[in-house]
Amino acid sequence: MTVHPVPFESTGAFTPFFLDYIGQKESLRPFYNSFPALNNFVNQIAQKQSFPAASRKVLVDSLNQQYKYIELPEPVKQNIQHLADKKTFTITTGHQLNIFTGPLYFIYKIVTVINSCKKLSAAYPDYRFVPVYWMASEDHDYDEIKSFRLYGKKYTWQTSQQGAVGRFTTTELKALLSEIPGDIALFKEAYTRFKKLSDAVRFYVNALFGEYGLVVIDGDDHELKKLFSPVITDDLINHSAKNLVDQTNSKLEQGGYKPQVFCREINLFYLDEGLRSRIEKSGDRYSVVDTALSFTKAEIEKLVQESPEKFSPNVCLRPLYQEMILPNLAYVGGPAELVYWLQFKSVFDYYNLPFPVLLPRNFALFIKHELYRKLQKTGIDVIDLFKEKSALLNQTAIKFATQKIQLNGEKQAIVDHFNAIKEHAAMLDKTLAPMVAAETKRALNSLEKIEQKLLRAEKRRQADRLRQVEELKDSLFPNGGLQERTDNFLNFFQTDPQFINKLIQLFNPFDFRFNILFEND
Repeated sequence: MTVHPVPFESTGAFTPFFLDYIGQKESLRPFYNSFPALNNFVNQIAQKQSFPAASRKVLVDSLNQQYKYIELPEPVKQNIQHLADKKTFTITTGHQLNIFTGPLYFIYKIVTVINSCKKLSAAYPDYRFVPVYWMASEDHDYDEIKSFRLYGKKYTWQTSQQGAVGRFTTTELKALLSEIPGDIALFKEAYTRFKKLSDAVRFYVNALFGEYGLVVIDGDDHELKKLFSPVITDDLINHSAKNLVDQTNSKLEQGGYKPQVFCREINLFYLDEGLRSRIEKSGDRYSVVDTALSFTKAEIEKLVQESPEKFSPNVCLRPLYQEMILPNLAYVGGPAELVYWLQFKSVFDYYNLPFPVLLPRNFALFIKHELYRKLQKTGIDVIDLFKEKSALLNQTAIKFATQKIQLNGEKQAIVDHFNAIKEHAAMLDKTLAPMVAAETKRALNSLEKIEQKLLRAEKRRQADRLRQVEELKDSLFPNGGLQERTDNFLNFFQTDPQFINKLIQLFNPFDFRFNILFEND
């Protein structure tokens, strides 16, 4: 496998908001502490030295408890033990519990985390850096995790369960196992051995990445939530996050950016078996939406102290929760994630927590050798494939046309000719100028119609080439989107068990470009 990095801008796949962050545009500078460059981590390490020893102990104890049914690989065991040491820090990514790992970019996220720890270890040998995957086990959006795409076919888990997906039982998932082609022994073991989805995900992620020391953490945990309880109480009573994020959103909008998330007065869900529902305040009582549950102020404050695990943070508080319970230096995320994290710096400042470095995950398009050979035969550049399909086909037809297709010179000649006529007419009668302008437009429209007919004729002549280009586009950009957001890693892992290891060897977490990967023959 070889890699060919290309600039993000050349793909057309990223928002100006994200590109401005990567480009270190000055207008976004107030919304983060340190840009993700290796030499900037010295300041981040200094800030995170304040992480309490008592919190480290709770973290280690909780992780040992969460892993109690899994035989720990030695690198994971050592990393968990190292987390008790004040010189050990984490680099974290988070993701939903998609079945069979979901889309490819889940794998890319974790590879980025692992490789960033390697780079940091080399740059700062006096410290240890532990890669962490935060399971979004409390998320309740089943629709986003229920399907995955393998060899062009979509497979879906049918269940009527509700509430936090990490607490879902895997019983109904087992029916899907017989439908999936290829070697899926790892997932069969995960989904049959473990009754709870979060436990099954921890198992297979550990099997895939344990040798690299990746630590999996589940925030749905009583002891970890106890560390977060002061924020829970403050959000219930004072609604601090909403006021702060609203102010940040206003500043972003003034700078021409569109905020991704908006906070509520209360940014917490009530979490129980089969239930994750918003908490709202009405009058002097706190109610759980779509239930009969209701609490007085005193009752809910008592519940926070006794059962903090019943409170689940939404997108506005989850980043804060993560940073309160981990000695974390950086968060690895996709473009949408990093953009909404920029909305939260003021919340971190309010709670006196260091704001993490926001490190973009690696991005990639993987081209198997048979598709690469087809690409070479078409004569187009790989970067052209990122274009919208109709634009790609038109561009290809024009590129390989043997006769002139575009009439740009003729159009300019007509414009020049009519401009001269307009000037002459205006000298005789100024009211004639609009008439000449209208005739100019009609003449240009006629040329455009001719140009379109020439293009259609050329596309018929190049039908074979354009069919190959279209097949390439459909194969590498399923449903017109990026491969990494649709295809599952099993598309490549089943034929190459070293697929993940090769990604780890090739990806550079601090090279902010899009990776085009070519399979070697």
